[in-house]
Amino acid sequence: MNPSPAPPNSTSRRQFLKTSTTAVLGGALASQWALSGRAQAPNSETLKVGLIGCGGRGTGAAAQALHADNNVMLTAMADVFPERLQASLAELRRQAPDKVKVQDDHSFIGLDAYQKVLDSGVDVVILTTPPGFRPVHLKAAVAANKHIFCEKPVATDAPGLRSVMESVAESKQKPIALVAGFCWRYNTSRRAFYQHIHDGAIGDLRAIYATYYTSPVKPMPPADRRPANCTDVEWQLRNWYNFVWLCGDSIVEQAVHSVDKIAWAMRDVPPTRAVAVGGRQIPSHGGNIYDHFEVNYEFANGERAFLACRQISGCYNDNSDYLLGTRGAGTIPNWSAPVITGENAWRYPKRQDLDMYQIEHNELFASIRSGKYLNDGDRMASTTLMALMGRMAAYTGQQITWEQALHSQENLYPENLSWTMSLSAPPMALPGITKFV
Repeated sequence: MNPSPAPPNSTSRRQFLKTSTTAVLGGALASQWALSGRAQAPNSETLKVGLIGCGGRGTGAAAQALHADNNVMLTAMADVFPERLQASLAELRRQAPDKVKVQDDHSFIGLDAYQKVLDSGVDVVILTTPPGFRPVHLKAAVAANKHIFCEKPVATDAPGLRSVMESVAESKQKPIALVAGFCWRYNTSRRAFYQHIHDGAIGDLRAIYATYYTSPVKPMPPADRRPANCTDVEWQLRNWYNFVWLCGDSIVEQAVHSVDKIAWAMRDVPPTRAVAVGGRQIPSHGGNIYDHFEVNYEFANGERAFLACRQISGCYNDNSDYLLGTRGAGTIPNWSAPVITGENAWRYPKRQDLDMYQIEHNELFASIRSGKYLNDGDRMASTTLMALMGRMAAYTGQQITWEQALHSQENLYPENLSWTMSLSAPPMALPGITKFV
């Protein structure tokens, strides 16, 4: 069956070049932003939620938002695909029938549907489209004075990242609540583990080895499965995980969680430089992302962090974190409880964690109610840039510094994006041949 067409609406992104310096970014990101410094009056009104991006993650995030607060309702939704919006709406009505108040005239379809949600009178917006759209949507949400849940990552290129940085700065001035979907930061056992690390349980941290070995997330279908009436943009959006401009590649979209835990261990002080290897072993069928990376990050005091990730079926899988210090070691073995060995041995004492995805929304809505707004903006930008830095190093085969990554001029987002435009995917990067821009 041919996919349903979506309206040929268009959107574009203003370029943000050299909006801040590395020193300013590094200094700001070194502090762990938790609460906005400007408290507002407590909020007891009904909070209206808008969902932008109705895939599986968006549907899950909306359900968690509806369960996070007694006086909240979903009133508007947006997606480029009507069948996806309707499936999400049906699932949310099943999970929270009394809190879903989305009428037909608040079910928006198209590339400009996000703005219609923002204009619909919502108080809180959930941004869960493919991450290539995140800078555009975040900028618009902040301009519209909405509280925001923003799924990771927050950009797929450096111009988009710089746009996000400007949006974050503006969000603090307003201020508004901004919670990022780096979900491990809201996991109770990981919070306890990294607190022990920061308190010196393993001494001085010297090295980190983080893994994200797993299977493909959304394999690219062969070209002969593309419907005859499917435009380039529709085909890429339906298979968004396979195109760099939309997903950022696997290191940016998925393994960014491991990057974030490296950053957490390092107190969000960014690395100075990175070298990396990567490539693709399994045919891409027209996509242009790698299926494996290995990145070596170096920090100012000589610490090293090594990230290894792979998305290939039939291989050894591991999603763990190994921290080495001068007086011990810390390990987070896959999804199990973290442990510390050495002079200050410790194991997370509880048998089961609370749902970290639910905690994200619980704390977001609690901060809105209290007027002490959470703002994850600095660290969500820093972690995303750290992942982009690794991708740049792997794609080019060059050593990439933090400053180079921050000021890269490579813009992946299509100019004047429209549903019917011709949009060919650039060839896959070739280390040693692909140039740093």
